[in-house]
Amino acid sequence: MSHTATADSTSPWTAPEVERPGGSLVAVETRMLPEMLAWHRATLLSKCAGLTAEQLAERTIGPSNLSLLGLLRHLRKVERIWLRQRVADEDVPALHGFGTGADLDFDDIDPATARADYEALLTEWAAADEAVAGRGLDEVFEASGEPFSLRFVYLHLIGEYARHNGHADLVRESLDEVTGA
Repeated sequence: MSHTATADSTSPWTAPEVERPGGSLVAVETRMLPEMLAWHRATLLSKCAGLTAEQLAERTIGPSNLSLLGLLRHLRKVERIWLRQRVADEDVPALHGFGTGADLDFDDIDPATARADYEALLTEWAAADEAVAGRGLDEVFEASGEPFSLRFVYLHLIGEYARHNGHADLVRESLDEVTGA
């Protein structure tokens, strides 16, 4: 996935343009699932591309507290929990300020943190990919006494991104009428 900065140091920060990665439609699952997750990740960023920090923080669909910035924060937390804490059993802290409830990721949104939150998501993705590199899809892990496979985690994350990318479509369309990006 390619990220190209669109603003210089004197301009307000805007989310960079992204190129969604391709992927095989006939690959083996060990290749297809990570590729599909990468595509959904890039799709989320494409919903943010070209928007200012203020636009990313804007809640456009009342009474919902959804914002694109909130979605970036939420999916960063989800990836950390599933791939780094549960699968890789990394001793990484919970994301402070986000709380433990799904809605808390969307509270206290501040445009001043948009760039840092965006970049932290990219860093989390790299760490998450590294944490599961070389693991088999049938490898079994446990959380709260329940077994699950890496295959389940990929499918869960793909579903999570698909749902939230739909939310991102609605938020983006209400901001500037851009759809289908």
